[in-house]
Amino acid sequence: MENIESYDIVKILHIVSVMSWMAGLLYLPRIFVYHCKVAINSESDKLFQEMERKLLRYIMNPAMILTFIFGFYMAIQIGFEGSFWLHLKITLVFILAGFHGLLSKWRKNFASGKNKNSEKFYRLVNEIPTVIMIATVALVILKPF
Repeated sequence: MENIESYDIVKILHIVSVMSWMAGLLYLPRIFVYHCKVAINSESDKLFQEMERKLLRYIMNPAMILTFIFGFYMAIQIGFEGSFWLHLKITLVFILAGFHGLLSKWRKNFASGKNKNSEKFYRLVNEIPTVIMIATVALVILKPF
């Protein structure tokens, strides 16, 4: 096997981190859809709360942090000058991080019995990370700017 460079290893770790983070960003709103259908303080409510908390704490939060660490390492290595596509990609990643924050807030609302959003709302917001993911992958592959 040829000499594997540290950049390639970081790129692998970045892709795995992004995949893990995206899985959570796509799955958590779907859990919220079903959580809307159960009575507050029921056994199902408690189960959904535990699932949501563990998904955020043990998968999504670490994956997001690692995505940023590995991504910024690679961005520094390739340089920022003349890479408008990279600036746009980073902007989209920050939007995903904001969405992650909203998911965390909504999870806390469920945990405190104060969810005000509907099943339909969560079905719609479930599409946000998909659209951003498609745009981000297109920017990385095509580098149009």
